[in-house]
Amino acid sequence: MTSQVSRTTEQADGTVVGEQRRPGGVKAVRRLDRVIIRFAGDSGDGMQLTGDRFTSETASFGNDLSTLPNFPAEIRAPAGTLPGVSSFQLHFADHDILTPGDAPNVLVAMNPAALKANIGDLPRGAEIIVNTDEFSKRAMQKVGYDASPLEDGSLDGYSLHPVPLTTLTVEALKEFDLTRKEAERSKNMFALGLLSWMYHRPTEGTERFLKQKFARRPEVMNANLAAFRAGWNFGETTEDFAVSYEIAPATTAFPVGTYRNISGNLALAYGLVTASHQADLPLFLGSYPITPASDILHELSKHKNFGVRTFQAEDEIAGIGAALGAAFGGSLAVTTTSGPGVALKAETVGLAVSLELPLLVVDIQRGGPSTGLPTKTEQADLLQAMYGRNGEAPVPVIAPRTPADCFDAALEAARIALTYRTPVMLLSDGYLANGSEPWRIPELEELPDLRVQFAQGPNHTLDDGTEVFWPYKRDPGTLARPWAIPGTPGLEHRIGGIEKQDGTGNISYDPANHDFMVRTRQAKIDGIDVPDIEVDDPDGARTLVLGWGSTYGPITAAVRRLRRADEAIAQAHLRHLNPFPRNLGAVLGRYDKVVIPEMNLGQLATLIRAKYLVDAHSYNQVNGMPFKAEQLAEALKEAIHD
Repeated sequence: MTSQVSRTTEQADGTVVGEQRRPGGVKAVRRLDRVIIRFAGDSGDGMQLTGDRFTSETASFGNDLSTLPNFPAEIRAPAGTLPGVSSFQLHFADHDILTPGDAPNVLVAMNPAALKANIGDLPRGAEIIVNTDEFSKRAMQKVGYDASPLEDGSLDGYSLHPVPLTTLTVEALKEFDLTRKEAERSKNMFALGLLSWMYHRPTEGTERFLKQKFARRPEVMNANLAAFRAGWNFGETTEDFAVSYEIAPATTAFPVGTYRNISGNLALAYGLVTASHQADLPLFLGSYPITPASDILHELSKHKNFGVRTFQAEDEIAGIGAALGAAFGGSLAVTTTSGPGVALKAETVGLAVSLELPLLVVDIQRGGPSTGLPTKTEQADLLQAMYGRNGEAPVPVIAPRTPADCFDAALEAARIALTYRTPVMLLSDGYLANGSEPWRIPELEELPDLRVQFAQGPNHTLDDGTEVFWPYKRDPGTLARPWAIPGTPGLEHRIGGIEKQDGTGNISYDPANHDFMVRTRQAKIDGIDVPDIEVDDPDGARTLVLGWGSTYGPITAAVRRLRRADEAIAQAHLRHLNPFPRNLGAVLGRYDKVVIPEMNLGQLATLIRAKYLVDAHSYNQVNGMPFKAEQLAEALKEAIHD
């Protein structure tokens, strides 16, 4: 066995670096504790697939990870242009991490547009792998390069690796009966193979994926496999890549269990199926395709074997109408959409409030108003979820905080809807929906029992002794009305949107009755049992940072940075936004200053100020991207010392 030389250092950003160099010309292996990689190219270059495959292998290796897919709204954006750049960022580590990372350590740029669109995010010293074949004069001029950035010295502060990816891919596939254009399509697999070599990623899963995906097209399957292997071999043999990297599995980051990588939309879909099983009710989804919610419809349509029925409606209104009808019929009913669809569904949500039927309204938020930014993220639908209906129509609102947490949020939304007979708004967003992280698959005994009891017969006795069914006679604990399945003998009752008489459900225009029903519906929502908010405050801080939804990761990462710098700051995060946890007012009152970061112009802050008379400080961002941890840390530090 040959001897080896080892050394370990710590970089300025805290990254631990170890290096092993073996004699005899064998390449060095450097150990890192984390790395951030961004794949970028045209929307037709397969960057999302490349990133997804690299992520899957990283998850199987056991690293903690967080991803940020970022792509144009157009199905096929103009090739070679800045608006057409698609990227996929992956942060993986040997320890617990919370965000996709602020700045990439490695950029894979498939063309000049990809380089120009992303170079501003790279720190000095980052590695850049560029596909030199695409740096033609015309391609560079299209994005505003007067001279080649590969030759004019503008990239001298980076570790540049010029690689003719297209040429190498075509050369690797010359034995296949493919045109040059067909061969070029596999260059993303060549890049994936190269990066897999650089970071010691497993390859078996990707090869198995390619064999399954292209099983009916063996020539395409074999070409992609060959390109992937050629990329790996290129890294092993070329002199330009003298070092490969190891990031050990995150063995201490997770509790014991079985894990898989999961995106927010997939976790939410699995949560809905699980809620259906735990409630012993069929699941019905009435939905109209809309970015970024469509993946839930796609996923649920695969699970008919679990009693799932999916209906792709002709529009948003038909989707929620069908779902509400399914709720009336005894199903766990769901409709999925994004912000513009919530606006269209508002009237039917109000009808569900009046009918007092369980209905899950899932809003995967995106940038607005109107069509806005379909593929970018935002948290700007909170006030719409709270108040976006005519009349007094209160609706519970909950929000998951991470991609994996979308599973638990779906179960919680179902619990509230079924227990209290009410529509529930679940506010995810594009960042959570498309991002992914490891998820521990729960054991069956950990899941809540969501079974409900349908009305079976009369529930009220009239003064003359007659037993009748009153559809609006309420449970004294929850104020929920009985759920009567159509066709059950003796349970016939009126249904509709006009105000009901208390108890009987008959149409009523009586002012006193309307006042009573409005206050009763509000009391039902106010009385929902939600857990107290938990506060993370190990140092007795005077400043509290309060968040909701997908800001959890960046806020927590920022808080960790501040505490490492001996700054005292407390953190609390809201899942339940209506009703708020009962101890929230007391928690807010303990701190001199409350800071609320949001990807909107201060919607939660507005609610907090109004309800608790707290001078909450807003920190806002509406650029279609999640917060960066460093950015938040600086803002919170200023708040502490202001």
